[in-house]
Amino acid sequence: MKKTSEPIVFFGSGPVAAESLRLLLEHQQVEAVITKPRPPHHRGAVPVLELAEELHLPVHTVENRKELDALFTDARFESRLGVLIDFGIIVSQEVINYFPMGIINSHFSILPEWRGADPITFSILSGQEQTGVSIMLLTAGMDEGPLLGYGEYDLPADITTPQLTEGLISLSDALLQTALPGYLDGTWHTVSQDDTGREVSYSRKLTKEDGTLDFSKPAIMLEREVRAFIEWPKSRATLGDIDVVVTKAHVVDESGKPGTVTIINKLPVVYCGGSALALDMLKPVGKKEMTGQAFLAGYKSHIL
Repeated sequence: MKKTSEPIVFFGSGPVAAESLRLLLEHQQVEAVITKPRPPHHRGAVPVLELAEELHLPVHTVENRKELDALFTDARFESRLGVLIDFGIIVSQEVINYFPMGIINSHFSILPEWRGADPITFSILSGQEQTGVSIMLLTAGMDEGPLLGYGEYDLPADITTPQLTEGLISLSDALLQTALPGYLDGTWHTVSQDDTGREVSYSRKLTKEDGTLDFSKPAIMLEREVRAFIEWPKSRATLGDIDVVVTKAHVVDESGKPGTVTIINKLPVVYCGGSALALDMLKPVGKKEMTGQAFLAGYKSHIL
């Protein structure tokens, strides 16, 4: 694939950013990478930093907005444009203005829907049938910048956050392959989010407490939570005296006192605030993931 002749500066930190950068490098020159540093005593992955080092890309690390501003006080980049994906640091207007053509952000929803920290998870939690990726110009407001374009992605009823993330990364890259050269050569123009006719909604950063299954909620909502939270914060519950993480579930048309556990079709089932939740796959604390049937074989007396 022929690369766009004009380079960009890439901003990103997390695993979504790392995979996006890997794909971007197939069609786009990258002058430098700006990412978060490896934290002290950190033994886990630092995806973007590791990729940049592996590919011998010029890399700058910053921990926060103050350090980012300082970098752009001293550094000298030739690129007219920045590209930001999954960065995790607020970018000041001064840094945006450093680039004559600004900074493009690939945001994983159809803006102005699900502005904020976690649009992928909230598109699953909401039960919507379609989401997408928006290519926008970064502004000081949270995901409020003008749009260069967007792509749509249909959501299967059983999709999980990791599966959706993978699909949206691919869609994002496909959009950038056209948007970047089009914007750089002046053939792509922006549209205000106010002119899209879509309503504004906001996602937020999840906490560990979000993972506690509240059986007073309708079962349909809890089934979405199981799919949305499968990586983090995970869907946790206590069945009898056994703490478990639920990794797959489905709704059954049964009713009873919310929180009460029963057995239906050889599966553990918990009555909810509307219908009931059948637990197809679950992981007792300290044990491997197992089917609902296997769980009943070992723990039936603990939960009934």
